[in-house]
Amino acid sequence: MDDLTLKLIQLDHCRGLGRKTISAFLKADPKLNRLADYTIKELKEIYQMPSARAELFLRDFHSIDPERTVQQYERRGISSVPFHSPDYPIYLKKIFDPPHLLYTTGKKERLKDLKMLSVIGTRYPSIEANRVMDYLLAPLIESGWTIVSGLALGIDGLAHKLALKGRTIAVLGSGLYFPYPMQNRALFSELAKTQLVISEYPPPARPERWRFPERNRVISGMSLGTLVIEAKERSGSLITADQALEQGREVFAVPGSILNENCKGTHRLIQQGAKLVTQCSDILEELLV
Repeated sequence: MDDLTLKLIQLDHCRGLGRKTISAFLKADPKLNRLADYTIKELKEIYQMPSARAELFLRDFHSIDPERTVQQYERRGISSVPFHSPDYPIYLKKIFDPPHLLYTTGKKERLKDLKMLSVIGTRYPSIEANRVMDYLLAPLIESGWTIVSGLALGIDGLAHKLALKGRTIAVLGSGLYFPYPMQNRALFSELAKTQLVISEYPPPARPERWRFPERNRVISGMSLGTLVIEAKERSGSLITADQALEQGREVFAVPGSILNENCKGTHRLIQQGAKLVTQCSDILEELLV
């Protein structure tokens, strides 16, 4: 493993840091050669870090052994893929704020797939949603499309299960040691064995509410387009759809009954310009690769 990747892993395990500070470190010092030399005074002046955070970061940084950490992860089948690696997902690399590092378990070669579609929606789908998903996704899965989703209850989990016979990638809002939710632990284990699970968070990171909106930009950023199947007017699915639009990706929405609360969000997306989908060809004609 190259030195830059080891330093990124070391940073990832330090308290007192966030994505923005790590990005600032990389911008000022692309190879991170100066990390070990920073003083509290420099961290405060250059990176506007409060004293307490700077002290916490330096204490952690000088106590973490990244090579030992990597060995622990590898024993559990976890690999690290940095932004500068040729294995890093090509579409994700193009978004505004891509993760500097991905932790993966399963078939890492899935990261190089080009025909990717994100599928998201409500945690409480209708009975009809199962039939709709099978109708729309089965032909895509059979023709080699990789389905990307977030392992959540409902639409996410259904999408992964449908794609088990093909290709699918789960993106977590927690570390790989703590897949969430508990109800999908068995699905997580199956995906880790036969498909691919990824996270931008170190494996020991527990699920936190703020991590899931961050995770959503990765779900949309991995793919050429995002398909929304049943979503309320205020939901994480709409956040993901907005991020897909900001990333310049296609957004698709499946219409439903005007009496179904879970369809109000998808109808709003259609009103705002998302493509209405009634068959898989509606998706394919926009995503020619």
